[in-house]
Amino acid sequence: MIQPHLGKLHRLVPLAAGLVAAAEVTAAQVRTIKRERRTSLRYKALGVGAGTPLWNELANAVVATLGPRGDKAKLARLLGVSRQRLHLLLVAKTASPDAERTLQLLAWLQARQRGVATD
Repeated sequence: MIQPHLGKLHRLVPLAAGLVAAAEVTAAQVRTIKRERRTSLRYKALGVGAGTPLWNELANAVVATLGPRGDKAKLARLLGVSRQRLHLLLVAKTASPDAERTLQLLAWLQARQRGVATD
């Protein structure tokens, strides 16, 4: 078999191998990032916190509207949750309600602000 004359090209072989290895690593990182982006934004509910300012305002307004002793228990009964769960939703803000309970809270708050009895 006849060997082709490579001249100075044999010096580029290690450089080319290094570039191929670096390209493979970069491609793997890009695939991982794309996979994370694809799954991280879809089908996930927002968690309660700084990213949910409307919920925070609603929770603060409901807490401010709660009056005398027993109001929180009555509201929890109306929503169909325990008093402890209501505390996690409104005060501790470590849980988030489903859409129906959020709408119920909005209706309750609006009725309360109008002076309509909600018991």
